[in-house]
Amino acid sequence: MTEWDSETLRADLTAAASQQRGFWQEKLTGVTHVVNAAGVLNATETVTHAVHVAAPEAVYAALPQHARGILISAVGIDESETGFARHRRAGEIVAAAHGITILRAGLVLGETSYGGSSLMRALAALPFVTPVIGSGDQQFNPLHAADLARAVVHLLDHPPPEGAHEIGGTQTLGQAEILRRLRGWMGLGPVSLLFLPVWVARGIGRVGDALRWGPISATAVAQLQSGVLARSNDAITPATGPMRGFDQFLTSRPAGTQDLWHARLYLMRPLLRLVLAFLWLASGVIGLTLPATEFLPLLPDTALSDGLLIAMARMGGILDIALGVALLRGWRPRLTAALQAGLVLGYTVIFTWLSAGLWLLPLGGLLKNIPVLMLIAISAILEQER
Repeated sequence: MTEWDSETLRADLTAAASQQRGFWQEKLTGVTHVVNAAGVLNATETVTHAVHVAAPEAVYAALPQHARGILISAVGIDESETGFARHRRAGEIVAAAHGITILRAGLVLGETSYGGSSLMRALAALPFVTPVIGSGDQQFNPLHAADLARAVVHLLDHPPPEGAHEIGGTQTLGQAEILRRLRGWMGLGPVSLLFLPVWVARGIGRVGDALRWGPISATAVAQLQSGVLARSNDAITPATGPMRGFDQFLTSRPAGTQDLWHARLYLMRPLLRLVLAFLWLASGVIGLTLPATEFLPLLPDTALSDGLLIAMARMGGILDIALGVALLRGWRPRLTAALQAGLVLGYTVIFTWLSAGLWLLPLGGLLKNIPVLMLIAISAILEQER
């Protein structure tokens, strides 16, 4: 390979094989440096343990004798008892046992956004008000991903003393101020702050956990409520140089149309899923409970018996409710979207065959299936983050 060539190994850290030293042994032959940046904020205990503890331990054990490594951990895990924090601490213990440098990063932002940073942009882009948790003055000193990468490269060749070292940007701001500046960066005018009591925010986070809304979770609320302030120490700051401040890297690139669209659509994803779930659940209840005398007159002169039509309506109700529940639970979004589209198209074909006049009903009838299909398609696009 030339100097700039690289190889990519795709591995599922939750798989049993990737949690064994033998899986990595041959793949890491000749490796001199490793950076562990894997992490999950919201997941089951099994997944969180696999990603933060079991799989990294197998990687460290498989490294050649003189290889050096860095674990990108997180600030604030000592004061938190969330599952994320507990497994992060366990992962640090494993890393320290193998001589891996532990670097606790503060709030990391970049040119794009994902997860928590996407949620912050979305909150900043809301119309009318900007919600903040509690007082909104929780302290953050964000750093840019490129600055973090530069520091990691330096520390790989110049390891700091043992222990966990924090790294953050040079500018400290409150939660509300960060959201205000993100809003201005996107070209949006100022709005009032909406101060959410912590108990309300936690309730929203628990709902997000139950419905699998990604970064809208109890863990994310806990992080925002406590702040993410990294206190860089003298062991690494002189060597890596100061990180840029939030204003410096935020204004180094103007916001584009894609930034504003993404921010405004981000919270539409869970709302759109709720709307579709309500549609399917309501349709299912109607299909199961509506008296036959109410819907049979809509299908005159069909080749099917009344008994078969009634059975079809009840079976359709069961299928509709199943899809509604799948949407609420966030079960396999792409498959759920395909099942929704297939069922809508199936209903459209069947009812067109039974009674083409349903296309001409005053309130839309089968015509409504066209925008419903578009909503399903948009939902499927928004659900796929990577």
